[in-house]
Parts: sequence; structure tokens; C-alpha cells
Amino acid sequence: MRLRDSVTRFSMSLPASLAKQLDRMCREKGYDNRSLALADMIRNQLVEHQQQMGDAEIAGTITLVYDHHKHGLQEELTNLQHDHHERIISALHVHLDHHNCLEVLVVRGPADEIRHMADRLIGAKGVKHGKLTITTTGKGLPG
Repeated sequence: MRLRDSVTRFSMSLPASLAKQLDRMCREKGYDNRSLALADMIRNQLVEHQQQMGDAEIAGTITLVYDHHKHGLQEELTNLQHDHHERIISALHVHLDHHNCLEVLVVRGPADEIRHMADRLIGAKGVKHGKLTITTTGKGLPG
């Protein structure tokens, strides 16, 4: 059985137009109330803040799109992944068409190491597009 955090109530003042937009977003996303929506927004900002902390443990994905015919690229990407094998939890490789591949790496580790690894992979000559998406491991973040 999971114990729930106690609830802290606070008041917030917003311009009417902003509150109206918030209410519309709550309806569109299916939130039962503003409190749930605001709690999600706060959690999102906490995760974003955590990723900027160099030694904070994060999880995320590195997504790459590249032409597998580019000479030496596949070998370079594989070598980079082997250099960071302890940070890569899983990898998915998809053939999008005859030339293009999509690779998604699920990663976990210190924020600065994950960003460095992503920068090297995304910056490899021949990668057409790459993106690092950060989330939390969930540790220390209330539900």
C-alpha cells in the first residue's frame, strides 16, 4: 500500500485571460481540475531543472535519423554506443526506407554524461536529425 503525500493548499492570482486558457487546456487534456494540471506543470519544470544539474541522475531517449549508406557512420555510432554501454539501457533500430534508419536509445545516468553522449551521437557526420529527450527516474519526485 502506498502512503500518499499530505496536500498543501495555496492561492494563486492569475489574469482572467490566462485562467481562461488554463481552464480550456484542462478540458482539452482531460484534467479533472486546475490543481492536477498545475501539479503536472510543476513536476515538468522540476524535471527540466533536474536535467541542468550536472550530477543529477536522469533518464531519457536519444533519437537519431541517418542514412546507413553514409560511409563509416554506422561503425562510428556503434563505437560511440559501446563507449557508453553502461548508460544505454536499450536500443531500437528501425529501417524507415532503403536509405534511412531511425535509432532510439534509452539512456540513464548523470545529466552531464548523458548530454555529452547525446551531443557526440547527434553530432556524428551523417546524422540527419537527432534529439535528446529528458525525463526523470522518478526518484524523489512525488506522484
